[in-house]
Amino acid sequence: MRNDDRVRILHMIDAAESVGQFAAGRKRGDLDSDRMLLFAIVRAIEVIGEAAGKVTDEAQAASPEVPWASINA
Repeated sequence: MRNDDRVRILHMIDAAESVGQFAAGRKRGDLDSDRMLLFAIVRAIEVIGEAAGKVTDEAQAASPEVPWASINA
């Protein structure tokens, strides 16, 4: 795997872990009342999508279990 793909995938993992940390102990209604939480989660999801969109076709083919098309949509 190319180093730039590895870095992008690590960014995706870091952002996904951040979403988990931000959402821990929260309820759906918290997104309506806590704008900072909402923006943090939205931004982390954007990071995941942006990084996934730059992962090469070769790296995506090496990980067919990842729903790349759904992430990039």
